[in-house]
Amino acid sequence: METHISFDDMMAMEKRQRTNLVNSAGGFKSVCLVGTKDKQSKTNLAVFNSIIHIGASPPLIAFIVRPDSVERHTLFNILETGYYTINHLNEKIYKQGHQTSARYPKEVSEFEAVGLSEDYKDGFLAPYVKESNVQFGVQFKERLDLTINGTILIIGQIDHLYFPKNCMHEDSFLDLEKANTITCSGLDSYHKTHRLERLSYAKPDKELETIGLN
Repeated sequence: METHISFDDMMAMEKRQRTNLVNSAGGFKSVCLVGTKDKQSKTNLAVFNSIIHIGASPPLIAFIVRPDSVERHTLFNILETGYYTINHLNEKIYKQGHQTSARYPKEVSEFEAVGLSEDYKDGFLAPYVKESNVQFGVQFKERLDLTINGTILIIGQIDHLYFPKNCMHEDSFLDLEKANTITCSGLDSYHKTHRLERLSYAKPDKELETIGLN
């Protein structure tokens, strides 16, 4: 027996229930911490589960910001300075990462509030999360306001990428499982991953092969 929930059913649900359902039904997602700093050097850190790969040439990455009908510190800092970091969550810091979703006032740095460390390198303006194993230094490129629901797509160029030395294979595949990166479903469920296998490039008349990971 399967459960069927229609559009009308979803719209009739209590807001939090609808949010939980739709967020979790979308599948497992990338969950990262976005680090920013304003022109007064006040830092901000916020968790996002809407990280999107846009393209590789040039290397572009994006994420969704909720409507700016209220103060959005991450959005404000990115638009003010043009730089931010994206930092993968891992098993050791996911609780602190989740806590950054609390609504701290702008004068409070989430780095300090949740016990994570600011890290600066290669002259980049925005703070990295020192405890994160995979880190991006990103330059803001484009803002797209989505009229359908008021959310905002922020697109940035990856200027810097840091990860443990043993995590990149000969073909440049980045082994995030080896880097201890975790994933999430919904707004509050965090998961470790287990690879089934890595498959060869698909072609119409060729059987798939398993790609070695050594």
